[in-house]
Amino acid sequence: MSPHPMSSRPLIFRTLRWSAWDGSDAGLEHTDIRPADGGLTISGVVTGREDGTTFALHYRLRVDSAWRTKTVHLQTTSGRTLDLESNGQGSWTENGKPRPELQGCIDVDIQATPLTNTLPIRRLEWAAGQSTEICLCYIAVPELSVSARTQRYTALKPGSLYRFESLESGFTADLPVDEDGFVRDYPGLFRRLD
Repeated sequence: MSPHPMSSRPLIFRTLRWSAWDGSDAGLEHTDIRPADGGLTISGVVTGREDGTTFALHYRLRVDSAWRTKTVHLQTTSGRTLDLESNGQGSWTENGKPRPELQGCIDVDIQATPLTNTLPIRRLEWAAGQSTEICLCYIAVPELSVSARTQRYTALKPGSLYRFESLESGFTADLPVDEDGFVRDYPGLFRRLD
């Protein structure tokens, strides 16, 4: 079977919204995706709760036409900020300073949003049953700390269902996605509102 061609599917303006899985006030997100400079600008606002602490966060990502992360900006309403920049090949700076321990990371995973699961799903080509381990920059929220992590994605049904696995924690979730690769529901954590 040939790889699923999602990585080359063009994307137009999209707006997405998610809530906490249980519908409580524990989380709500609004995200806009816009074509820009040959790639995309993705901007979102998240309110949530982590370990009993409530937070609000604005994030902005810029990805190139191959869905490689180029810049990441995060800011919490409490005043924390984080700026990451990548050459798209796995070299990173944080707030202008080199982060050699992130070498080889192409994607980012912002803990508070299912949006960033789309990055490797769109970036890679998938055949049914194919598994790929990726190194990425994991951003913990609300502290905005960054560390390199390894995750595995498996195409259960290319273009519609992927298994996510955190190799550090053992956490696993099966993620249904829409025709553009955006997570519909993240069982136990997030539910799409549109």
